[in-house]
Amino acid sequence: MAIFSFLKSKPILFVSIAGTATGVACFIKDLMQGGKFTKSTDETGKVVIVTGSNTGIGKETVMDLAKRGATVYMACRDMKKCEEAREQIVLESKNKYVYCRECDLASLDSVRNFIAAFKREQDKLDVLINNAGVMRCPRSVTKDGFEMQLGVNHMGHFLLTNLLLDLLKKSAPSRIVNVSSLAHTRGEINTGDLNSEKSYDEGKAYSQSKLANVLFTRELAKRLEGSGVTANALHPGVVDTEIIRHMSFFTNFFAGLFVKPLFWPFVKTPKNGAQTTLYVALDPELEKVTGQYFSDCAAKEVAPAGKDDTTAKWLWAVSEKWTRAQIINLE
Repeated sequence: MAIFSFLKSKPILFVSIAGTATGVACFIKDLMQGGKFTKSTDETGKVVIVTGSNTGIGKETVMDLAKRGATVYMACRDMKKCEEAREQIVLESKNKYVYCRECDLASLDSVRNFIAAFKREQDKLDVLINNAGVMRCPRSVTKDGFEMQLGVNHMGHFLLTNLLLDLLKKSAPSRIVNVSSLAHTRGEINTGDLNSEKSYDEGKAYSQSKLANVLFTRELAKRLEGSGVTANALHPGVVDTEIIRHMSFFTNFFAGLFVKPLFWPFVKTPKNGAQTTLYVALDPELEKVTGQYFSDCAAKEVAPAGKDDTTAKWLWAVSEKWTRAQIINLE
């Protein structure tokens, strides 16, 4: 039939196939971006801290908060990258109340110094967003000797949060938002080798640290009951950010040519990856919701291991001992 005559032309056929494949990929990409926080809220006068905010989800979170009028502290390890990101955010949001402050979560002293400086500048804190993280890195340790993923993803945030509880309680109703991951479902708290000193697997260590985020959130919510401070965890989705920089599967030359294009339709952009964070941090309907886990702007069930109160209490006790969270004198 004449209508199918174009099939006899190979160039036209290949272009048609490529066009169709691209269209399908874009359609899937759009479907995979997940829920969006669409409510218009005015955050003028609110003070927010976002860790790891010079790139990726954290940067997009700060951008949105700044556009809503919030005063935002970007708690970052790399001050050069932080200042570059801040300049872009201030210019686009027209909000000058965005600040860069050094906070290396791989150093407890850096966390303490950040807290001391922040408390000299602010007497309130409305939202703490524990966003920073490392993923599947080769084994290394923080300045305090913690396995890097456990140290940055959990221990650093544990200390940071505990040393800010006084301001959060003073500013109630206030919120703590812990960015975890679906990887927590594969996690196990290795009580016999929490610091991965006997053996190390980068995937297991990452999943353990993300489960630690969920258990920390659960125990924290219980301890804060009645204080007006909520604590919730979330999974941002599979997002194209620098967190995958240690995964050779995605970063080598051949992966760039063949693998990444196949995964592209199923990966969120950083802006869409930030939506659940914004939802948990800002949605008025969640003001009194605490101890929950969210994904795609909706409440979701955690893995059974994320409901283990005995392990949550054990992890809290160990974290408190290792970070000396209760005996820090900031005067």
